[in-house]
Amino acid sequence: MKFTLCSAVPVEPETSLPELPEDYVLWQNHPNPFNASTEIRYQIPEDGHVSLKIFNVLGQEVWAIVNDEQKAGIYEISWNGQDFWGEELASGFYFCRLKAGGFRKTIKMVLIK
Repeated sequence: MKFTLCSAVPVEPETSLPELPEDYVLWQNHPNPFNASTEIRYQIPEDGHVSLKIFNVLGQEVWAIVNDEQKAGIYEISWNGQDFWGEELASGFYFCRLKAGGFRKTIKMVLIK
């Protein structure tokens, strides 16, 4: 019987863990202008309370997409242009505001029917 001495070789995992974001970011929604729905993408570098809300041009809140604790990461959410009651909103300008940690940012979105 013959034996061969082998040494351990480190093996890299096939999938690596995603890196956590370093900064807070709220990207412009896509598409913009939009008709049926739009994608809103943001990232947060640390766990905490996140508020992502939609407002009309009068500053009235029409939809709260997120109002909860979230883990650090990158998020993408679809909004269908409806209000709290499921009613389709009129064509026009709307504002999406992200609040997380000390970060605040608002983007302008255009809904076209």
